[in-house]
Amino acid sequence: MPLRCLLALVAGLVLAAAFEPVGHSWLMPPAIAALVFSVRGLRPGRAWVPSLVFGVAFTFSVMVWMRSVGTDAWIAMCAMESAFFVPLGVGLAWSLRMRAWPVLAALWWVGIETWRSGFPFSGMPFGRLVYATADTPWADAVPWIGMTGTSFLVALTGTTLAWLLLRVRTPAPRTYAVAAALAAATLAPALFPFPVEQSGTATVAAVQGDVPGTGLNVPAVHREVTANHVRLTQQLADAVAAGEAPEPDFVVWPENSTAVDPFLDTGVNDGIVAASDAIDVPIIVGGTNSDPVDETRVLNQGIVFRPGLGGGDRYTKLHPVPYGEYIPFRGSSLMPSTYGRLTEVPRDMVRGTSLEPLRVGDLLVADAICFDVAYDDGIAGQVGRGAELVTVQTSNAMFSRTGQLAQQFEISRLRALETGRWVVVAAINGISGVVRPDGSIASSVPARGQEVLVETVGLSTTTTPAVRLGTWPARLTLVFLVGHTLFVLVPYRRTRRRDRAATAADGAR
Repeated sequence: MPLRCLLALVAGLVLAAAFEPVGHSWLMPPAIAALVFSVRGLRPGRAWVPSLVFGVAFTFSVMVWMRSVGTDAWIAMCAMESAFFVPLGVGLAWSLRMRAWPVLAALWWVGIETWRSGFPFSGMPFGRLVYATADTPWADAVPWIGMTGTSFLVALTGTTLAWLLLRVRTPAPRTYAVAAALAAATLAPALFPFPVEQSGTATVAAVQGDVPGTGLNVPAVHREVTANHVRLTQQLADAVAAGEAPEPDFVVWPENSTAVDPFLDTGVNDGIVAASDAIDVPIIVGGTNSDPVDETRVLNQGIVFRPGLGGGDRYTKLHPVPYGEYIPFRGSSLMPSTYGRLTEVPRDMVRGTSLEPLRVGDLLVADAICFDVAYDDGIAGQVGRGAELVTVQTSNAMFSRTGQLAQQFEISRLRALETGRWVVVAAINGISGVVRPDGSIASSVPARGQEVLVETVGLSTTTTPAVRLGTWPARLTLVFLVGHTLFVLVPYRRTRRRDRAATAADGAR
């Protein structure tokens, strides 16, 4: 067991290195194969041990950026995420006893990945295999089979690698056939990319205003942050008037470009109106607003400000961050709101429910706010309802010195592939950029940069298979987990009852 655990530990660290900021994506299949070898031959009651070691090494490494929130938060979150690798180890042990175990093992990986990405409190999707596939042949499969399907393809590559290594000394024709089939399935999307038809163009400006001082604490300098975005937008208006820059169809400001209610704070409202009137096009402003139903709660929104008219359509963040934007069980003994940095969350943020795209002038825009981009329902749901391009507003200033920025930007690139849309990312001081539908970067601003990106982007109404599939692949993986568990346990319980009955009969005789 110690050697198995050592192998699992190394494999977990190797898998983490596949993600940004290291970004060696090719390490994913060997890491998955090593996990398979670490549990192979163990009973389910013991297989969870190396699997848990793998999970601890992987989650604590790939999400080390959570230390920016606090070491206690990092330990608590990663401990919870690591716990999901216990049932994974049991499921792998069950799968390895069956003929088609590479497929079953890959399904167990993706099923657990789906489970932890949605539970508890919306889960934590960072670290999904698909999020390390940008600039690889796997990424070309995203518009065809979606995020969950691509994770499965990567996991299947790893489990099949383990299967092939077990047969390396006695290869059979079937071995070569399996390898060829998997290679063909991986490379086919690159040879036959999904065709996206462009229905028009628009010119979009993304403003990255930066955060004064250390760049880590937006609330402490929020008025300066808003002033930066107002000033840069007015400078863009001057450049447009002078013929030095193209006139945008709309402007995107990042999440928390105003950290107070822009309708209640006179100074902030005046600044936004002045910027909107100067550029004379709509601005999607990232604002934190009071809930009109309950003033003790807040809304994190992308708000369309129209020149001369004020506020228009709004998108409300679908996935607020637990313990960062709201406190589950607030006031209970389970998690007192006075513990540590939880005092910085005085009001709970309400999650949005609408998947209707924003109306920005004559355009329909799918919006996402920060961690929303890591979940499969929001952007694809809005694109399925007619959105012609995508915007991502983010304020990950707290993580501005970590690999979280690169990980999140990679996810935005994959959303472009998934939806067949141009994606415009406006970060407060992270990585802003404009991404083409093939995932390539048209332009970008590095972390702590202060700049306005102005790009002409394509519009499209094409619906990719990934968007049509929606969240169904993820749901089906959860059905598989339940079904396979019942398939194993129900006969097992029946056998145990028969054995007990036989033992009792023997005793009676």
